[in-house]
Amino acid sequence: MHERTQFKLTAADRAELEAVVANRNSPQKQRAKIVLLTADGHGTAEIMRRTGKAKTVIWRWQKRFSAEGVAGCGATRRGPRESRRWLPRLPSAWWL
Repeated sequence: MHERTQFKLTAADRAELEAVVANRNSPQKQRAKIVLLTADGHGTAEIMRRTGKAKTVIWRWQKRFSAEGVAGCGATRRGPRESRRWLPRLPSAWWL
C-alpha cells in the first residue's frame, strides 16, 4: 500500500497552480489539478475519480511536486528521438 501524501501549499504556489488549471490550453492542467486536490486533503481514489488518471500517475506527480515544487509540474524533458539516419537508403529495386 502506498502511504498517503500530504503537503501544504504557499499562497503563491496555490495561485500559480490554479492559474494553470484555469488555462484550458495548458498541457500541465491535470498535473496541477492532482497537486491541488492532494493539498486539499483528497485521497488517491478521489483524485483518480476526478481526474480520470491512474494511481501510478497520481503518485508520480505527488512525488515530483514534493521533490521539486511547482517547477516539477512543468513540462517534462525528453531526450532526442533516436535518429534513423543510420539506416542505408537503398534503391527500390536493390534486390535485382
